[in-house]
Amino acid sequence: MGEKNMSKKNIASKSRRKFFKAAAVTGAAAAATVAMPNVAAWSAGHAKSVKLKMQAAWPSGANIFFEMAGDYCKMVKEMSGGSLSIDLQPVGAVVKTKEIGQAVSSGVVDMGHWVTAYWYGKNPAASLFGTGPSYGMSSQEVMAWIEYGGGRKLYDETLAKVGYNYIGFFHMPMPAQPFGWFKKNVTKVSDVKGMKYRTVGLATNVLTAMGMVVRQLPGGEIQPAMKTGLIEAAEFNNPTSDSQFGMQDVSKHYHLGSFHQSQEMFEIPMNKKKFNSLSPVHQSILKNAAYAANTDNYFKALSRYSADLSKLMNKHKVNVYQTSDAILAQQLKGWDKVIGDFVKKDPFFAKIIASQKKYAKRTMKYLLMNQPNYKLAYETEFGPIGKVKI
Repeated sequence: MGEKNMSKKNIASKSRRKFFKAAAVTGAAAAATVAMPNVAAWSAGHAKSVKLKMQAAWPSGANIFFEMAGDYCKMVKEMSGGSLSIDLQPVGAVVKTKEIGQAVSSGVVDMGHWVTAYWYGKNPAASLFGTGPSYGMSSQEVMAWIEYGGGRKLYDETLAKVGYNYIGFFHMPMPAQPFGWFKKNVTKVSDVKGMKYRTVGLATNVLTAMGMVVRQLPGGEIQPAMKTGLIEAAEFNNPTSDSQFGMQDVSKHYHLGSFHQSQEMFEIPMNKKKFNSLSPVHQSILKNAAYAANTDNYFKALSRYSADLSKLMNKHKVNVYQTSDAILAQQLKGWDKVIGDFVKKDPFFAKIIASQKKYAKRTMKYLLMNQPNYKLAYETEFGPIGKVKI
């Protein structure tokens, strides 16, 4: 290569280096220009720390539902970098359980943590958002209906009808609740007719239609009521909560799997005015923390509920049964009667039922046909499910 060509190459090389250096400086400046408004927006959204007050419907201490409410609060704080926190209070700290909805609406507390069945007395439609008929759906699919099947709009309309001035988040799709604790193994419908039994929500109507004598009692009163004979049988929610209440001390017969409450989840009501006063960032965190708690709490439930069921069986010698098909079939008949009665007299109730049925008919055909027989896989590996020791 000649000297002339080398000189041209050096000049070209210097020019390229100047170009890339200038481009790098310009690019960095442009990036800073773009990034700064985002940083500013984030800072503006978090300039003022906010502390909210929440009251749960659950006692503190050894109570997995209060623990799950705490999980949600922890997620909110972590997602916000500490600029948004929730002071979680147990049941009765400010108001009674049945007063939580009104307390949130009026701003006595900013938020609550309970289930919609607890305001069933104000409007039976409340039970359709967690403790209604199944139509093949579990809590997972009911939550999907709320968010993607038109349920959210109907939920907001229900709130307006009862005069609740709040918005609501849902989290923790609960496994189907046990039929509960009995003095003996019940297999026939005649075994439960006339029996004094505790439940809440629309399930009270369903089981009454089966011939049971239903009483609605707060969770903390169930075990004492069983001990004194005020009731003869009861359900609350799951093996962990039930054992924390000490149900194993008043009964040794535990029936799992029931349609009386097969798709419940937590409701987190929040005062609408307070929510609207928050920054968009904080609003988004409150909403998305509920979605995060869905997954975390469900994973926790599977682990804890199964471990506590094992403890009930092995340490406390509790007999565990699957609720008989005869009783389940009668529960479904009870649902048909109860829902039919409400639909005839309440057009709004009928509107919600129609929406749920439409969603269930389409989505559950896919899901039920697509799911393989998981029980077959389990029993192939471990043997008949009723005889497996855990």
